Amino acid sequence: MNLHLHIDPQSGLPVYRQMIDQIKYYVASGALKPGQQLPSVRELAQRLSINPTTVVKAYNELESEHVIELHHGKGAFVSERADAGVSAFEKDKVVRRLARQLAVESQQIGATYGFVQDVLDEEWQQLSGAMKNMRKAAEG
Repeated sequence: MNLHLHIDPQSGLPVYRQMIDQIKYYVASGALKPGQQLPSVRELAQRLSINPTTVVKAYNELESEHVIELHHGKGAFVSERADAGVSAFEKDKVVRRLARQLAVESQQIGATYGFVQDVLDEEWQQLSGAMKNMRKAAEG
């Protein structure tokens, strides 16, 4: 799977936390399935242009939350117990934090609610198409 993570250096949220939240989202949505391999630390660090230590920190945290399993020399894999690592409460918390961040930054630049809603709708549609394609590729 080609894991699409978006890192926003301006968000104020640590990069490793952004990675954790997005990987949990992919697991919760079914785009990442139990047993599926994640990119290597080096590959993901290069792709995101970040320090490999940051990827290691994210992967270690995800492992401690039973979202992924790390197998020395083989890589990182989505845990068979992964769904237990992403509760409805955690999803709610992540979405609310992101919504607050979007609302604050949008108001700071003077964007209207209607404009933000239109942009969110467009992004949602684009990502929904990408998620469908990822699911098809994973099943294929």
